[in-house]
Amino acid sequence: MMHKEISQAVRLSAAKVRVLVLDVDGVLTDGSLYLGDNGIEYKAFYSRDGHGIKLLMARGVQVAVITGRRSQVVADRMTALGVTQVYQGEDRKGPIFDTLLETLSLEPEQAAYVGDDLVDLPVMRRCGLSVAVADADPRVLRAASFTTQCAGGRGAVREVCELILDAQGNLDAALAPWLGVQ
Repeated sequence: MMHKEISQAVRLSAAKVRVLVLDVDGVLTDGSLYLGDNGIEYKAFYSRDGHGIKLLMARGVQVAVITGRRSQVVADRMTALGVTQVYQGEDRKGPIFDTLLETLSLEPEQAAYVGDDLVDLPVMRRCGLSVAVADADPRVLRAASFTTQCAGGRGAVREVCELILDAQGNLDAALAPWLGVQ
């Protein structure tokens, strides 16, 4: 999936990542909010992003979610993927990021964060690898050390997962079962 030239600085930062922290709306989804007449909220998740998360976790990198909204569908999707660090209803993401790092006994430079909007900036300014999805707010794009080619909810997370796996020398091994490479 990776087609874009990756700077050495980004590769070095990605090599240190032990936790990938994701926003939901605009990152794991395209940012659309589907609300049914019954009051239930629906979200569309991209299956390739989910597979990227599984590949990354299988190679020892943890994944966490910090989102400003609360949604049962997010809880269900993260459970299905095996993501246990899920923080919902958190408009102030910086303090939650601190709690996450403390829980995992990690330093900020060992974290990557993927965001798309202004609420993500406090964490993006502190983590080791700050990533903006291609269709992020222009101010978020300027703050990011890396911008995906894919839009949020359309492969951006998979792109970041593969970037981290590649920087850590694990991409070929992670993909080998499907590519027939031993």
